[in-house]
Amino acid sequence: MFKPYLSLALCASLAVLPGLSPVAADYRYSDAHLHYVDFFQESAGLDELFKHMDAGRIDHVMLSGIPVAKKWDEDEPKRPRYYAGDDANAYWYSATDVLVAHAYKSATPAQRKRLHPFLSGFNPNDKNADAHIRRMLEMDPGLWQGLGEIFTRHDDLTALIHGDAPRANNEALARVYHLAAEYDLPVMLHANITSKRERNPLYLPEIEESLRNHPHVRFIWAHAGTSMEIHRHQKKLDFLLENLTRMLEQYPNLYIDLSWSVLQPYLLDAHGQADPAWLKLVSAYPERFMLGSDVVGRFDNLEQSLSDFEPFLNKLPTEVARKVARDNFLNILPKSSREKDN
Repeated sequence: MFKPYLSLALCASLAVLPGLSPVAADYRYSDAHLHYVDFFQESAGLDELFKHMDAGRIDHVMLSGIPVAKKWDEDEPKRPRYYAGDDANAYWYSATDVLVAHAYKSATPAQRKRLHPFLSGFNPNDKNADAHIRRMLEMDPGLWQGLGEIFTRHDDLTALIHGDAPRANNEALARVYHLAAEYDLPVMLHANITSKRERNPLYLPEIEESLRNHPHVRFIWAHAGTSMEIHRHQKKLDFLLENLTRMLEQYPNLYIDLSWSVLQPYLLDAHGQADPAWLKLVSAYPERFMLGSDVVGRFDNLEQSLSDFEPFLNKLPTEVARKVARDNFLNILPKSSREKDN
């Protein structure tokens, strides 16, 4: 989740070629992937969030909780700082949505227009999940604007959570997707395309079956199926671009979250230069990509997380860059939300 600081200031200062995007200072952003709380369900709060949104020219944010809580185990000598900090388990935590809803209701009417709550606190292996989600939607009509981030294949976190490993194409989530279509809610899925060791798209059929069987659901694929943990073992997934290209053509309900683990080594090379193949792909599907910070409960790096994409945005056509930076996330929200927030 939390990302190391990426210094791309030098890249951002590169000259922009004629006909391409405006200088960095002109961008306005939407953050399509933000967690209001961390893995201990703690947050720096709304004041900090809006302070950094304003500093980073971020007009809108997806506001979600974390669907699991990390346990401070009796046998651990100190409180962990992150889910991977020790061997203790994590567990599904529905109260995360209560925290998000409380924060949203605490905001002023003007602030609420910039917040887009996504409901995530349910067990994706439980066939009762859709009934729980329906109750939450009925308790606060119009509050929730999406579902997720839903954790399925998620690196070592999957092994730390009690119970079976969630799959994007299991029966419990199929019921959730039907509900999402009923309420016109986009669904953000964290579904790794492979494991840490396998150099092939091991888990790709799970996400593809979901896309194929639920064509009326708008799926946001978190990190395009990648993760930093995968990259620690495999520096770059050579099969990622090929599969994304095919899937975007085949599934019009697929949208891609370009949050931080996609930035490098895919969008930008080791020297901070935009990758021509990725520029071509994003330009070919200008309404299907969006940016996310994936910050968790702390917002100090929020503005940097999005401005790090500017060397890539600067090489896109102006209109495409504007859509990726801000508009695509807003356009995937329920129609009622789009009408009041644009």
